Amino acid sequence: MMKIHPTAVVDKSAILAPDVEIGPYCVIGPNVNLGEGVRVISHAVIDGHTSVGAHTVIHPFASLGLSPQHLSYKGEPTRLIIGHHNVIREHVTMHVGTAQGTMETRVGNHSFFMAGCHVAHDCVLEDHVILTNNVALGGHVHVGEYANIGGLSGVHQYVRIGKHAMVGGVTGVDKDVIPYALAIGNRARLTGLNIVGLRRRGFSREDIRSLRTAFGLLFLQGGTMVERINEVADLFSTHDGVMDIINFIREYSSRPICTPVASNGNGNGG
Repeated sequence: MMKIHPTAVVDKSAILAPDVEIGPYCVIGPNVNLGEGVRVISHAVIDGHTSVGAHTVIHPFASLGLSPQHLSYKGEPTRLIIGHHNVIREHVTMHVGTAQGTMETRVGNHSFFMAGCHVAHDCVLEDHVILTNNVALGGHVHVGEYANIGGLSGVHQYVRIGKHAMVGGVTGVDKDVIPYALAIGNRARLTGLNIVGLRRRGFSREDIRSLRTAFGLLFLQGGTMVERINEVADLFSTHDGVMDIINFIREYSSRPICTPVASNGNGNGG
């Protein structure tokens, strides 16, 4: 027997199995299809062209099927397809696909998504996947069956994580992880300038050349960091971009500056 709390807002065009349960203050959009035994506990939003498979449980404040975080999305009728027997905990977000991708985001069966996880547009997750608290998957990520991703980890767009792989907590994954492997410990290090972004934003070749020179002087030569900062500030005192970097470094912060990895494996931060 269907149970819909009187405070829930359920569009009359939504397709609901006869035994669906929808709790207080949930919002269910017109293009949503909820399968047999689905439970939406409370305060969740399910919208877009979204289908949820049988016996999946959706916890409070989850947000499923809303527009992707993609600048080129123009409201195309893309989809989010969620399989059966999944557990989706508090504040999980899963977005529909994009026209630039496969038009759909797909989640398999028997998976567990802990609080605060994000599954971006055009991802494909196979069965029995576990995403621990606050894992963030970029767009177009593929996660194989039985993969387990540790809490607070981030996975870059288009990365593949093979079946039965384990990613340790607080790991930034920017390369493919082979099946059955353990990946852990990737910490941010500078690898150069954001050349593609600078070009897209209209920086001239001369500006980029100056920024590259300043970068090399700051991080790739000897001396203390204070000496290098002062040298670069003297050489490029009239260059706004370089001085943005200098002022950022000089500004007080409780955290160290991210630096490149030196040849000895240590950060060359002075």
